[in-house]
Formats: sequence, structure tokens, C-alpha cells
Amino acid sequence: MTVSKMTWRPQYRSSKFRHVFGKAATKESCYDGVPITRSVQDNNFCAVNPRFLAVITECAGGGAFLVLSIHHTGKVDPTHPRVSGHRGNVLDIKWNPFNDYCIASCSEDTTVKVWEIPPHGVLKNLTMPWKELQGHSRRVGLIEWHPTANNILFSTAYDYQVMIWNLDCPEQVIKNPVRTISHHTDVVLSMSFNTDGSQFATTCKDRKIRLMESRSGNLLQEASCKTHKASKVLILGNLKKLITSGTSRWNERQIALWDQDDLSVPLLEENLDGSSGVLFPFYDPDTHMLYLAGKGDGNIRYYEISSEKPYIQYLTEYRSHMPQKGMGVMPKRGLDVSSCEVFRFYKLVTTKSLIEPLSMIVPRRSESYQEDIYPMTASNTPALTAEEWLSGIDKGPVLMSLKPGSQVAESLSDRKELVNSLDTRRSQSRPGMLQLSYIQDQLETKDGKQDSAHSQDDRSRMSLSNGEDLALCSPPRTENEVWNDPGVSTYRGFPVFWHFSLKDRISSHASVV
Repeated sequence: MTVSKMTWRPQYRSSKFRHVFGKAATKESCYDGVPITRSVQDNNFCAVNPRFLAVITECAGGGAFLVLSIHHTGKVDPTHPRVSGHRGNVLDIKWNPFNDYCIASCSEDTTVKVWEIPPHGVLKNLTMPWKELQGHSRRVGLIEWHPTANNILFSTAYDYQVMIWNLDCPEQVIKNPVRTISHHTDVVLSMSFNTDGSQFATTCKDRKIRLMESRSGNLLQEASCKTHKASKVLILGNLKKLITSGTSRWNERQIALWDQDDLSVPLLEENLDGSSGVLFPFYDPDTHMLYLAGKGDGNIRYYEISSEKPYIQYLTEYRSHMPQKGMGVMPKRGLDVSSCEVFRFYKLVTTKSLIEPLSMIVPRRSESYQEDIYPMTASNTPALTAEEWLSGIDKGPVLMSLKPGSQVAESLSDRKELVNSLDTRRSQSRPGMLQLSYIQDQLETKDGKQDSAHSQDDRSRMSLSNGEDLALCSPPRTENEVWNDPGVSTYRGFPVFWHFSLKDRISSHASVV
């Protein structure tokens, strides 16, 4: 007779993010004295990128929002200039993901406006937008940029319409959207795109979840669950799943997980608590972490999402005594990788007129770059132009590495700075090229007649041949030609070639004379 021994094994779950913790910024690193809006709209009221922080503010007459430099911490001047071109309250703001100096806003005045922020910030009140979109008949409550196509903007209003706008047109006032989607029978509460932007999901006040094609607006699926009333929705990257937050039949706050290919029944429903504030979900596709922040709550719960059961694994929560009205989220390219920061919130604390940065950190002993928690992530370079996307092309996002010193594509408005930095890097890799770059810059400054495009083209070629094809520059044939060349000097008795162009030689001879 054999006796089988019963073994007990604890269900330990291996995860790199089990011990993620929230670290609030110090008082000096917060934004104090910000007149945060008292609007009851269930939006975030805050938008962040690596350069600027924008927040909707309370104002008398019309609507306005504040744009601060991301490093402008401490006490905010009450008379700080604002973006104040709307005639009604501003309800939502979103930064262009491919241009850190471009922001869109929507308002109760039925318009959507797109603004260009000066490189040094807002130094005087901005009232004239770059583009004005007129098409909705009632107040516009929500806007979203397309995740991979440049200058494509989605807006939805209290007229139950979702409109698609192409900003790549010469008109300053655009009255005709590219497409109008009319599947909703009530107010749209939230909107979320998949990774390549080919599909988007919405939640509506009619209790239905809809999945649609982004370009054509065709309705792919529609779900209505009696046990779950969804208010916010997120498409979970490439996991082919949706997460919704809302309330249960008994008015308990609840989250539900859905299969993107079958929205008939949720895969999972989980009740959280009996509070009444709306739950804002935030998802990080790089770490597969889900954050839940309730309006009026002081805590933030976070979970890890997997493609297999049990799908959602609770990690822990960050607790604070200061309630949040809205949350801004920093893009991944703006995080501090040296401190293993994987997510950063900007909490709007209305009771103290305060914006508090909150970093989610993975505890690591090593101070080196942690590649396992920073995979390739979406960059600020568009994968498509607006025309390409409208013609029927879909592409995933252009990826970048967060490793310090890696090649990072700058935003569209920073291409000139990128060319200059590349020139400097190349110059340092070859003897004498740094001085050559300085001489070339001085000559271009004195001339002042070349347009910027031509000068950038010359400077981009300068590091190789200084504007001339090396194949056309014949090498010296005799020793006398070497020593008589004005572009040659000596170092420890050996000739050093400076590769002066003909223009440089003439100017150098002229300066000697």
C-alpha cells in the first residue's frame, strides 16, 4: 500500500512590478496657487508633455487654460498669461503626441481650437488659435488625437456626433470634418484607440460599449451588459482586450474586462467599493500595468494585466489624504529612467489649488539603465501623414528607446536642433571638424542671405564634405602641394587636413590680406 504525501505550495507570483510604489513630489516640486476649474465634467482637466503642463482654470467670462513650463514649479503667479480664446468654459485639452508645442482644446462654445505654444512658453494671453474647427451644434466635451497619424483629431459633443478632422489644410477655420460618425444615441463619455489607430472604442450614456473602425466609422461590435454600466473605456494595447470602469447593478464601483473580438459577455467583473466618484483608468502597454484613480479619492490602485486567467492581478495601492479632481499623465519619453520611474501622474488637488507630481517607481538597487522595465516605446514621430492615413494605410507607432544617449527623434518643431546636435556629434568624432563647424556658422551669419532650408541642407552635408563632394576634391599629388595648401596645418611634424571648402579658402585668404 502506497501512501501519497500531500504537498502544499504557496501561490507566489513572479512579477517585476510587485513592489512598485508611489512617490509624491516635495512641496518645492509642486505647482502651487493654480486656480483649477470647478467644472463637473468627468474629464482629466490636465495635459502634460516633456516640455509643458496645461491645466484648465477657473475664469470669469469665456474659458481659459494655463500652460506652464514643466520646470516652472513652486508658486504660480496669479496674473500668469493664459490661453483664452474660447467664449465658453473649456472642457478638455490634449497635447499633440507628435508636436510638444501644439495643443487642442474644446469648449461649451461648440468649437475645437488648436493652439501653437511659443517655444519659451506663453508670455502674453493667447487669443488667436492656429486652427478653429466648427462643425458641432452643441458643446464639445471630448477630444482625442490619432495615435500614429499626424494632425488627425477626433472630437465628440453633446450632439451625439463623433467628427474626424484633418488639420493638414490651408484654411484657418475648418467647417467640414473628414467624416461624421452617428452611431450614438446619447452623450459619448470616453474614447480609446488601439495601438495602430485602426479601431476605437467608446462608452456612451446609453450604457452601451461600441467598437468602430476609425477611418470609415463602421460599427464592428456593440455591447450592453445589464450588470455593468460603463463610464470609461480603454483598449489594452496588443492584448486584444478592453477594460471598462463604471458601476454595478447595486451602484458599486466596478471594473470589467472584455474580449475585443467578442463583446457579448465580459470576461471578468470586479467590484471595488461603494464610493460615487468616477474611476479613471490609465494603462501602460510597456509594463502591462493598469492604474485606477477615482475622482474625489486620495488613493490610486494598480494592477497587472495578463493575457491568461486570472487576467487581472491586484498589486497594491498608493494612499494619500489629498483628493484628486483630475489627473495628467507624462508620456514615457519624459520619465526619469535613472530612478526607475515607470509612470508619472500630475494630481489636481482643488482644495489646495495644487498640482502634485506623483511618480510610480520600481525599486532597484542598481543605478544603471534597466532594460527589462523599459522596452521600446512609442516615440513622438508620426508613422503616417494625414493624407496617407485617409488613403487607407494603417501603421503601428514608431518606436524609440528610453536609454540615455540613444538616438531619439525630436518633435517636428525641433528638427533644426536635431540637425545641429548631429553636426556637433560628428564634428567631435574627427579632428578639426569642430573648429570647421564654428567657421562655417560664422560665415553663414555674416552672409544672412541663405534661407533656413538651404543652410540646414549645407550644414547636414558639412560634416562629410562641407558642401562639396569628396569625389570631386582631388588629393594633392606632390609634397609641395600638401605644404602649400591653406587648409593644412601641422601637428608634431605631421600634416593635418582641415578639409576647407573653396568658400572657406577664399574667406581665409581675404582675412589674411
